[in-house]
Amino acid sequence: MTWVAILMGSESDWPVMQATTAVLKDLDVNFEVRVTSAHRTPAATQAYVTEASERGCGLFICAAGMAAHLAGAVAGHTTKPVIGVPIDSGPLQGFDALLSTVQMPGGIPVATVAVGKAGAKNAGYLAAQMLAIGDAALAERIRQDRQDNAAKVAKQNESLQASLN
Repeated sequence: MTWVAILMGSESDWPVMQATTAVLKDLDVNFEVRVTSAHRTPAATQAYVTEASERGCGLFICAAGMAAHLAGAVAGHTTKPVIGVPIDSGPLQGFDALLSTVQMPGGIPVATVAVGKAGAKNAGYLAAQMLAIGDAALAERIRQDRQDNAAKVAKQNESLQASLN
């Protein structure tokens, strides 16, 4: 069974990355969460990427904190897809992490989502959509989730219109 690895450079990224795990849980996608650093534990990061790939990891989602090197380091050690989530921290509120994450050299791609919790949530959806290419049941769960979200928006609009009358 294919699953998703979620990596963070430190535990301080967890409040943002919980949005990723919430989406994956809702869509019934298996995942692991690890703290591993591109700078403080580079050998352990490389070992985990190799070992996770051997155990059937389908893709990696990496928090991009202030140094923002984890996603690129992971991408350098695997041919599996890597999604970078810029964390909204530091004096530039994640803009530096966004730029670092999207500026990968040709041939070592990192898909990049929005800064902060919205990006973390979208990373979960993007990972699920990637895995759904080969999983019809997951594709149906994603389709149903989209339909449910559309129904919520329609209901909010109805409530708003009713309050105006």
